[in-house]
Amino acid sequence: MPASRRAAPGGEARPGKRVLKKYPNRRLYDTHASSYITLADVKKMVLDNEQFEVVDAKSGEDLTRSILLQIILEEETGGVPMFSTQTLAQIIRFYGHAMQGLMGTYLEKNLQTFVEVQRRFSEQTQGMLDSKSFTPEAWSQFLSGQAPMMQGLMGNYLEQSKNLFVQMQEQMQKQAGALFPGMPGFGGGKR
Repeated sequence: MPASRRAAPGGEARPGKRVLKKYPNRRLYDTHASSYITLADVKKMVLDNEQFEVVDAKSGEDLTRSILLQIILEEETGGVPMFSTQTLAQIIRFYGHAMQGLMGTYLEKNLQTFVEVQRRFSEQTQGMLDSKSFTPEAWSQFLSGQAPMMQGLMGNYLEQSKNLFVQMQEQMQKQAGALFPGMPGFGGGKR
């Protein structure tokens, strides 16, 4: 058996989640497939919506976030980046800031909403995309006819994003009012 396929010691998968073990030599071992895998394989698991966790083979520490961040770094440096320099700088500025937790929640909810908008658009266009008579001209005509639908979907997305932001502000104001009950402007003081 080649070295890349040898079983790692104690490679038992946990029920419900695929377990990947990271060894000190920086190699990842897939306990489900009983083989070593690459970051490209982990990226494919993400794209396929497979549930997995990455653990340190020695300590058992959860390294899933670290591996996902590695994949993002490779994507950002290897092609067309998703995040501008300004966006990355803004994200860094939120670390250690009082709004760090709220910003993480806001970004997560926004991404979930955006994925839902994308899913709905994909469902509405799927029949056309599968058609053998689909041409670039047909796509152009389709998009010009879909402008109102896309405006509606994006309008809903922006409205949900705005509502989420307002909810976050209200939550912050309530928390501040609980922390500083006598201060004006935080909901607990006199105006």
